This record gives sequence, C-alpha cells and structure tokens, in this order.
Amino acid sequence: MNIQQLEYIIAVDNYRHFSKAAEASFVTQPTLSMMIQKLEDELGVKIFDRSQLPVQPTEIGFKVINQARLALAQVNQIKEIIQ
Repeated sequence: MNIQQLEYIIAVDNYRHFSKAAEASFVTQPTLSMMIQKLEDELGVKIFDRSQLPVQPTEIGFKVINQARLALAQVNQIKEIIQ
C-alpha cells in the first residue's frame, strides 16, 4: 500500500468514474485501475463495485476510503511541519 494508491481510491470516490478520476490524477485509466486492483489484492477486499455506474464503494470500501482520507490528512500535516 502506498500514498499514491490511497490518492487514487479517493479520486475514484470523488468522481465515481475511473476515467474521470484518472484524468484528474494525471494518469491513464489502465494505470489507475491497475494500482487500485493491486491495493484490493493486497488488502483482500473489493473497494469498489464496478458493476454499476456511477462506480460505488463497497461496504468495506467506504471504511477503507475514510481511513485513506485520514491517512492522507496526516501525511499533509507532516509535510506542513517540515516546510
């Protein structure tokens, strides 16, 4: 798991669309999808239900996304401290 993957799941949650999230993240859609898939494989859970549009977080996905938001907020605080 890395910060970039957390940023990607938050982008998908915000846009509810993989292509739009990829565009906003300045990566290709296949790259974003692959990175999220790797995170899901690592965690052993599906974060998003891809069978419907707009894409929706799964029940566990909501929890993962909320924790990702908290983790990134902490990372940003660390960056502010050192600047």
